[in-house]
Amino acid sequence: MPMGEERNHRGGSRRWLATAVDDSLRRLNVDHIDLYQMHRWDPDTSDDETLSALTDLQRAGKIRYFGSSTFPAYRIVQAQWAARENHSGRYVTEQPAYSILQRGIEAHVLPVAEEYGLGVLAWSPLASGWLSGAIRADREIATSRSAMLPDRFDTTIPVNRAKLDAVEKLAALADGAGLSMIQLALGFVTAHPGVTGAIIGPRTMDHLHSQLAAGDVVLAADVLDAIDTIVAPGVDLAPGEKFDTPPALLDPALRRR
Repeated sequence: MPMGEERNHRGGSRRWLATAVDDSLRRLNVDHIDLYQMHRWDPDTSDDETLSALTDLQRAGKIRYFGSSTFPAYRIVQAQWAARENHSGRYVTEQPAYSILQRGIEAHVLPVAEEYGLGVLAWSPLASGWLSGAIRADREIATSRSAMLPDRFDTTIPVNRAKLDAVEKLAALADGAGLSMIQLALGFVTAHPGVTGAIIGPRTMDHLHSQLAAGDVVLAADVLDAIDTIVAPGVDLAPGEKFDTPPALLDPALRRR
């Protein structure tokens, strides 16, 4: 879902969705979008308005299906209930961040997605490069992201040190299993029965080939058990990176009379 700097160029309102879809169709030079996803939950717009607008766009043939992205579990449930209550179309996919280092969605989001039959398209399965093999102890960080987001890669910060400690253990596990770090990371994400697929983001042909090599990897049960001992199920090693703190915790006015 496109977003802009202007106040009215964002969110899930009917007016903005109609404008954004038409703009996307024009930029892409296509007559329809196969899957249109709401990039974040918009607390300022009701589910009824957003779903009604998306349903009308679907009926007009401008989009085929629509989904959500990075929605909290309770908002996924609410949106499914609203669709049923108002006889509108429903979200058919959810796109959450998911990796060995960010397992929080296993507690609520993935079970809810399975309950409602949503396809799950996991983004950042390599944890912004932490699970690509480019970040190891006592080596120069070999990812361009470190320049853009230095705080996420500064290993003097405790939360990043915890990630690095986990990466070193995971690297040893991958070596013992005859796998690359990328194969271990992508194989882990796609092993979950609630995950439909992992979204990769190669920047070079070498990146692409190394990630495609993980396509047929099926991790053995003992490898998955070993991963669980390194990063426990349902644990986010860097929860602050997910940008999914609910408004009730961000806005004091929502907590005070």
